[in-house]
This record gives sequence, structure tokens and C-alpha cells, in this order.
Amino acid sequence: MRVTTRGRIDKRHAILNAAFTVFSRKGYSQSCVNEIAAEAGVAKPTVYNHLDSKENLFRHAMTAAAEGAMARNLAAIEGLRDAGGELRGALEELGLQLLLCYANEQSWALRRLLYAEVTQFPDLLDIVLGNGTNRLAEALADRLARLTLTGRLRVTDPAAAAEQFLALLTGPVDIRSRLGTRLLTEPELRDVAGNAVSTFLLAFAAEDARATAAT
Repeated sequence: MRVTTRGRIDKRHAILNAAFTVFSRKGYSQSCVNEIAAEAGVAKPTVYNHLDSKENLFRHAMTAAAEGAMARNLAAIEGLRDAGGELRGALEELGLQLLLCYANEQSWALRRLLYAEVTQFPDLLDIVLGNGTNRLAEALADRLARLTLTGRLRVTDPAAAAEQFLALLTGPVDIRSRLGTRLLTEPELRDVAGNAVSTFLLAFAAEDARATAAT
């Protein structure tokens, strides 16, 4: 029973991964379940045994991709919990890890599919942008609030500060990458993260750190 259940879960993951690959390549309307089944290496009836329609397949594939990206983002933010050393370095590493997720091919494909199909699947806004972005900002706000309590930052509104930090990261990447049509190298992403942290610390660092950031 346990082996059977594990096999079913693995097959479902394979189908969702294949569906996201096909939808990313061809768009929702031009994709077909036959192609998704072939990509997953299963029979077409197997796809329908797991997800009973193309619409549900699309929703679940998008949800799985969004949840995977969110898990990586939250893991990066969790690393800020142990920022016992130099704050700038910890924030720059956080910024880089968030950008490596934001600017990878899967994340760009996820956003492009969302924008292309949002009128047909408006519920995905909450899954991909709404609830996901809120969870990310809330987790970051919690870390910034803790850094404020220890005197390392001066943040009066952690939620707003988290939102601004994320905007400082993603705005330049959208422009430099031409909305994902040019993949950025890790040194380029590191440069964006460093600039974002410099601006952020000028606004929110404690007095001694702000003086250092300004030099």
C-alpha cells in the first residue's frame, strides 16, 4: 500500500512537471493532453486519472510551480535568522538567493503564463501573486522586525520595509533582463543585490550602520 501510494504521488509530480513544461513552451490554448502525457512518459488515460481536465491540469501545474518557488524563497529568508555577523553581507546573500529564484527560467515562465491566461484563470492571481507574494513579504517583515528589536535596523513598519526591499531587487532585474528575455548571470544578480542593500541600509540601518553605508 505504501509503495503504491508513493508511486502514485511520484507519477502525479511527473505529470505536473511535464504539464508545466508543455504549457510554458506552447501556451495554454496550444497545448494538448496527448503532448503532456508523452512528456511525462505516461498514457493519456493516466493523466486523466490524476487530473480530470486540461483546466485542472493547468491550475495544478501552476500551483505546484508557484509553491516550489515559494519554498525556495522562504528557505532563503529563513537564513536571515542566523545573521549574527555583518548585516550587509547577510542581506546581500539573501538578495542574491531571492534573485536566483526570481530570475530563473521557471519563474519567468510562471509569470508569463499567469499574465497570458489571467483573464481565463483569475483565481491564479491569488495563488501566484497574491497569497505567494504576501507570504514572502510577511516572512521577510518578520525577519526585519527581529533585526529592529536587536538594534541592527531602524524599521517602524516592517511590512512596508519588506515590500520596498523586494521592489529594490526585482525592479532592476525586470529592466536588465528585458522581462526575462535575457537571462542574467550570477555576477549581474549579485550587483543588483548589492545596490538594493546599499539603498535599503541608507533608509533603515541603525545610525552606525547607516554611516558606514553612506561611505
